[in-house]
Amino acid sequence: MFSKLLLNIRIGFFLAVRQVRRASLWTTGLIIFVMILTFLNLVVVSGILVGLIQGAVNQMRYEFTGDVIISTLEDKKYIENSPNLISLVRGLQEVEAISPRYSAGAVLEANYKTRKETDKPNTANAQIYGINPKDEDLVTKLSESVTSGSYLEPGDFDQVIIGQFLLSQYVPVDDPNFASLDNVTVGSKIRIKVNDVEREVTVKGIIFSKVDALTRNVFMVDSQFRSIIGRNDGNVGQLAVLLRDGSDPLAVKEKLKRSGADLYAKIQTFEDAQPQFLKDVIKTFNMLGAAFGSIGLVVASITIFIVVFINAITRRKYIGIMKGIGISGGAIRISYVFQSIFYALLGSAVGLLLVYGFLIPFISENPIDFPFSDGILVAPVDETLFRVGLLIISTIIAGYIPAWMIIRKNTLNSILGRN
Repeated sequence: MFSKLLLNIRIGFFLAVRQVRRASLWTTGLIIFVMILTFLNLVVVSGILVGLIQGAVNQMRYEFTGDVIISTLEDKKYIENSPNLISLVRGLQEVEAISPRYSAGAVLEANYKTRKETDKPNTANAQIYGINPKDEDLVTKLSESVTSGSYLEPGDFDQVIIGQFLLSQYVPVDDPNFASLDNVTVGSKIRIKVNDVEREVTVKGIIFSKVDALTRNVFMVDSQFRSIIGRNDGNVGQLAVLLRDGSDPLAVKEKLKRSGADLYAKIQTFEDAQPQFLKDVIKTFNMLGAAFGSIGLVVASITIFIVVFINAITRRKYIGIMKGIGISGGAIRISYVFQSIFYALLGSAVGLLLVYGFLIPFISENPIDFPFSDGILVAPVDETLFRVGLLIISTIIAGYIPAWMIIRKNTLNSILGRN
């Protein structure tokens, strides 16, 4: 039984090679083109959908959280024992740079000098971060996001940089719940109130980004911010940690936990720090991409079915002759399966070259400008290979069924062309 199957496979492979060589180049090219489009539909559609959100995750990582973000425990106002923790983190060989941040909620007010008593105050709520400008720039390159005005310098006094969506001229929606400041630009003076302390500051720069943690918050020099919040003990609210290339954020997180740092602070990788809704959206877009891709898979299967069916009908006489001279129907069916595999493999191979050799590098260098993220193409190798397997299996089935339908006909009727 096994030897017969092996013989059928050998004969089927020989017939398939012979058929492909003699096939029309236009027909072969068209089928392979359909396979390429199907592969791209399976991989690229879901990859772009997921990449839309993954782009937001990456921007949050590179522009705010760093690779590891250390923050206050739920029941604390700041990270206790911060100086020792900072020394511990700086001493890790995986760490490239860290940015300690002080933070506090604040009320911002503009136009307070010209406001009449009957006018509604022009205020907005925000989080203010006290930072060391040089440390912050090493971790998040915050200076690159300040595209209007200029970035903070260590000696700046009573100056802040402010996120774009705290200023009404940059807010895309007119929503009373989305409070922003009117008539504020670079050089304007605003008043900040933290707890019971008020301070007049000058807007030195405006942050333009797609990361909410930047666009809805304010940054100022930490030495001055400490005097506002009355903090002289060195206990910070956050530590953003940038790791050296090749370092694993999860391994660093576990190392810090083993050192006991989690007794004083919440330690998260950049992935842990993402909102749950972003993770849910990624799963949803993966499902949508799979649904859209399945449509392309059906189209490709129908195309292969039609091509093989027409091919088998036009060669019905020759199929009958081959059966008449002793070639088994199984070997002939296997030959059509090999043809289908050839089309699927070649189409997938070209598709893989396009995706990993061109599309992913190109889109990484030139992200898709979505309103809330710079989208990339996400195509994990394991998921892509799984989709290649699906394409090959569906193509095999689509090639086998029409061949089986034709070959099961009576041999003599096939030779004579009778139904």
